[in-house]
Amino acid sequence: MSKTAFIFPGQGAQKAGMGKDFYEQSETARMLIDRASELLDIDMKALCFEENDLLDQTEYTQAALVTVCLAMEKVLEERGIKPDVTAGLSLGEYCAVTAAGGMSAEDAIAAVRKRGILMQNAVEDGKGAMAAVLGLSAKDIEAVLEGMAGVSVANYNCPGQIVITGRKKSVDQAAEVLKEAGAKRVLPLNVSGPFHSPMLEEAGKKLAEVLEHVELHPLQIPYVTNVTAAYVRDIGQTKALLAQQVASPVLWQQSVEAMIADGVDRFVEIGPGRTLAGFMRKISKEVKVYNVGTWEDVDKVVQELC
Repeated sequence: MSKTAFIFPGQGAQKAGMGKDFYEQSETARMLIDRASELLDIDMKALCFEENDLLDQTEYTQAALVTVCLAMEKVLEERGIKPDVTAGLSLGEYCAVTAAGGMSAEDAIAAVRKRGILMQNAVEDGKGAMAAVLGLSAKDIEAVLEGMAGVSVANYNCPGQIVITGRKKSVDQAAEVLKEAGAKRVLPLNVSGPFHSPMLEEAGKKLAEVLEHVELHPLQIPYVTNVTAAYVRDIGQTKALLAQQVASPVLWQQSVEAMIADGVDRFVEIGPGRTLAGFMRKISKEVKVYNVGTWEDVDKVVQELC
């Protein structure tokens, strides 16, 4: 029997105009986006729907993207599509926990607003960096980084695409060595800090304090955590995993492989863009991937899956 996973993208997927059609077409989406505006005292419509300079700033990006993805997810559930498991890349894990029943949408949005601020301010501008390494295996990258200080793997996205993170000088130096070792390209990422590196451990501790005040609920379905790529069925593990996640590598490829091994053969990427679908093509060609990023996508996916 087919199993369905809802998967949610991370920071970088945001774009001006995201969620506008959902806001116009769905009362459920409209209520959630308006509630986020009230909760955070931010004009979510202006932030998400119009061109502006704030959307790409971490402290705003995170709340904006989670709000829009959860609005889209609620519409899908209303239309009768229910997942068997959820997962989200980095920031997307908050959507995954919420869609699995473990956290209210309001609490998720409030938590990631604080997470965004902590991550934005964790490391002085210019001191940290991230880069995507293309065309080199995980083993080869790990072997290069083993002998280097201040740089580590941030994301195992898919075969042939791994992100490194750390001190800017160390990341730049690693980029040169990785090219010599056979990487096709090493592309610097336009991010405001060295996310998923030990440089964010202090931010992780502060995030743990924020999460202390968040009320969690028993999970209705499992989700897969970035930190271990394992199924989480006990909500008691969630706060520690989310706090740990900001300074730990994102095991995305391994998470997808765990879901496939459990019989998941349909993945629904919920949110703007098709980043995760792109990764999926390199992880497995045996599964079906659907995207819900526009209102038009909803009908297509409902027809296919219901």
